[in-house]
Amino acid sequence: MNTTLKKLKNISSDNCITIIMNTHRTLPERLKDEITLKNHIKEVETRLLADTTKREATALLEKLESLADQIDHAHNLESLILFVNEDIAKFTRLPIQVSDRVMIDSSFSTRDLVRAMHSESNYYILVLNQDKVRLVEALNDRLVTEFKSPFPIENTLFFGKNKTQFDVASKKRSLMAEFFNQVDKEVNAIRKENPLPVLIVTVEENYHEYLKIADEKESIFTSFLNNSRIEEIDHVIVTEAWGIVEAHNIAKNVARKAELLKAVTENKFLSDTNEIRRAITEGRIQTLFIEKGLFQPAVMEDDEIRYVKEEDRTKTDVIDDIYDELIDLNMSFGGDVVFLPKGELSKFNGFGAITRY
Repeated sequence: MNTTLKKLKNISSDNCITIIMNTHRTLPERLKDEITLKNHIKEVETRLLADTTKREATALLEKLESLADQIDHAHNLESLILFVNEDIAKFTRLPIQVSDRVMIDSSFSTRDLVRAMHSESNYYILVLNQDKVRLVEALNDRLVTEFKSPFPIENTLFFGKNKTQFDVASKKRSLMAEFFNQVDKEVNAIRKENPLPVLIVTVEENYHEYLKIADEKESIFTSFLNNSRIEEIDHVIVTEAWGIVEAHNIAKNVARKAELLKAVTENKFLSDTNEIRRAITEGRIQTLFIEKGLFQPAVMEDDEIRYVKEEDRTKTDVIDDIYDELIDLNMSFGGDVVFLPKGELSKFNGFGAITRY
């Protein structure tokens, strides 16, 4: 997801098409997904023919329809996003609910990718003991995959050794550290491609010994699932691991809300959209706060943002979602974003920002 987001953020052109839609994992609901996608493509066709030349519209539609044909709806998750312009045709599935919409702007709408990264918990579970190690990827309380290569890794260092040496406690710790070091290198090789945090499932002794050799300790949860689960079914492990990760997320969310309240008392909080936009371009915004599910079409007039009604969203020169634009802009300046539950920012109409100074 991180890699996809980086690529899309570097793309800009006249007609960046983003189709965002909810999908279904199971039958019979899943049968409706293909029809819904076709209806969205029909909306794209109508809008392109109204705003571009027939030649440009035809080329983009052919690319979009070709991409749609590649999607196997049997593998759908909670939502689906398609990104198409003259240079790219890509789709991604997300395990979150979205607001169905079609957007055609000068850049792709990546807000739901950002939201999935920030409001959902994607993490690795390292199931660890002294004989064997497994690695699982999870999202919230759902199993994503269990790695089959190079995991599971079995400890061959304890075998073929002189029994007298093995019985010596110091030698055993040395061999265990060597094995854990090999495991840590394989974990970090996978994290290099997709740098997710790691939750360890093991007994207390192994957890502390692993931390001693870990190269990237900051990526490991400070809490662990204290039990030996090496033979446990993967989705059962995920269910129990989620309890620890969820508690971590609640604590983190409370801390971010505290930042918000502190900023309000220190007069370092902005809620006017135009003030926020100007502050972003000046590099003054640290964090944007937005309620989940909040969208707002707008136009730029004399370098000012003016909101428009939802029914005008598809008109020429209308920005489909001004909040999405501001999130992207702030991230390009090194800022971050926090998505809060609906109602948390009701005093600020659902959107606000903490300034750096």
